[in-house]
Amino acid sequence: MTVRTRFAPSPTGYLHVGGARTALFSWLYARKHGGTFVLRIEDTDLERSTAESVDAILQGMTWLGLEYDEGPFYQTHRFPRYKEVIATMLKEGTAYHCYCTKERLDSLRAEQMARKEKPRYDGKCRHGVSNPPPGIAPVVRFKNPLDGAAVVEDLIRGRVVFQNSELDDLIIARGDGSPTYNFTVVVDDMDMKITHVIRGDDHLNNTPRQMNMLKALNFTPPVYAHVPMILGPDGARLSKRHGAVSVMQYREDGYLPEALLNYLARLGWSHGDQEVFSIDEMIKLFDVTKVHSSAAAFDPEKLTWLNQHYIKNSDPKHVAHHLSHHLGRQGIDPAAGGPDLIEVVKAQRERAKTLAEMAQNSAFFYKDFAGYDSKDAASHLKPEAGKPLKDLRERLAVLTLWEAQAIHEVVAGVAEAHGLKLGKIAQPLRVAVAGKAVSPPIDMTLMLVGREKTLERLDAALEYIRKQTVTA
Repeated sequence: MTVRTRFAPSPTGYLHVGGARTALFSWLYARKHGGTFVLRIEDTDLERSTAESVDAILQGMTWLGLEYDEGPFYQTHRFPRYKEVIATMLKEGTAYHCYCTKERLDSLRAEQMARKEKPRYDGKCRHGVSNPPPGIAPVVRFKNPLDGAAVVEDLIRGRVVFQNSELDDLIIARGDGSPTYNFTVVVDDMDMKITHVIRGDDHLNNTPRQMNMLKALNFTPPVYAHVPMILGPDGARLSKRHGAVSVMQYREDGYLPEALLNYLARLGWSHGDQEVFSIDEMIKLFDVTKVHSSAAAFDPEKLTWLNQHYIKNSDPKHVAHHLSHHLGRQGIDPAAGGPDLIEVVKAQRERAKTLAEMAQNSAFFYKDFAGYDSKDAASHLKPEAGKPLKDLRERLAVLTLWEAQAIHEVVAGVAEAHGLKLGKIAQPLRVAVAGKAVSPPIDMTLMLVGREKTLERLDAALEYIRKQTVTA
């Protein structure tokens, strides 16, 4: 048997972390077993589905690297197929027309609730209606078995038994002929030969109904695995305030896709005490039966820790590729001039938790800053820094080889000539060229800024000091 899994989001919003984790688990299962991963867009909710949401889902999948083997398939493109299957079910007697009005169904529901019974359709039209009332467009209901049980051998939750007597005859087509969610899912899983369905546990109650319909269509139901929901750190249902935002928002906030994937993989699943997994390790080690049956708590600090790890330890070229996006948001094109972006990553990766932070701290390499950090300028661009900086400017101007070791020797030589500790010259120099007192090692900073910009910024700093001295 070839394993076939699917991710089937509804395009009524962005791809959030819960959906991304479900997609990841389905993708990992297919990859581990040499199977096929199918992307299906369940867009039958015409009022809420939008093209923008479809784009957001596809962008999120692409950014995460969860490539699909087949699809995307759109349910709205398959309406003729759904009508064909409904016609077959009506002919074979596994479905029937129901003419019950909304008023009757509302009254039935109220009576059942008054008797403290579970509300469900009473099967009035199950055996046919001899004289269909005029003016009523009937719905189509699935003729659910009246006895026995639907047994879900869930890979995560274990055996879950649903008595068929507790399940009513589900509507599979509305009065206007449009198919309902539970029915389209059944036809799609059958036609796409899905063998394993990994999805949120909010769908568990749909599973026995879908299994019964699949059996009525002479198709063996897939194996199911229902993944528990994600909670916020406070134990409440995950919401925007916890981080339940679009996957693409994590990109904008400066997270690497590998860090988010690693975090989501560990959110409810574990392999011993291992915290960091490469994609290949995830594929090799992932076991859906080891996913916890209880809800997992989202921890933003853990995600940030993982992101920092990946920034430090990933190939600088890969990090640079993603960093470029964040520099672009600041109006910087790293290819238009300035230092090699890969070298900037090497210089900055030890001190950045996110790529957004790295981009902000690296902007001075590519464009002039508007002004100095006021606190840092007050501490370091003092009158007594003027002479050492002027001397440094003159020596750097004639430096033959503009590389880190040579720059370091010049800075150390100026410090020694003026009887200063290295930091007493390095910090004013750092503020002069970076606009603030924090940057990579000063020799590396100057090397990346370049000779021309370093001299220009030293001139500006010397003028700033002169004005401060005159004002004083």
